[in-house]
Amino acid sequence: MRQTTPEEALARKYPEWIVLVVSRAADGQVDVMPAGWSMVCSGTPPMYAVAVSPKRFTHKAILDSQAFVIAAPGPDMGAAVWYTGSHSGWDGDKMPHSGLKTTPGTATPVPLIEGAVFNLECRLTHQMETGDHTIFVGEIVAAHVDDEVPGRLMNFGDNVYGLARLIESTRYEAK
Repeated sequence: MRQTTPEEALARKYPEWIVLVVSRAADGQVDVMPAGWSMVCSGTPPMYAVAVSPKRFTHKAILDSQAFVIAAPGPDMGAAVWYTGSHSGWDGDKMPHSGLKTTPGTATPVPLIEGAVFNLECRLTHQMETGDHTIFVGEIVAAHVDDEVPGRLMNFGDNVYGLARLIESTRYEAK
């Protein structure tokens, strides 16, 4: 093993789970941003955390509505992930050109993404500044799944996406 830079080591993190962070600004504009830095951070109550740069329109929109939705993209959403990640909500509404369809949320003012594996409606409970990002933590106040979506999109780096699904099942037992 050799010592290296954090950047070189972190370049080997792929593949990674990717989520779409959906938010709604005070003026009603819906924004979607892909994020790789997210996780379940509590089981009781169920909570989810996502890291967003303060430079992003999504950051402002989460603060405006005090809510966000985490959507796990389905296998046909690669182009939408790329589009929403390469265009800024500061420049205008991304939704008409993203190819994504939304439906109203049931517990927050933020819409859900149709065709996602799951949507988690989160009410903002905490935020923490961490260098160049803010970690937003939200309590999951409603959850939705689409049983028809065959798998979850993963990021393999360099705008390459692939489907995550079980191809073989092996259980290991403690001895």
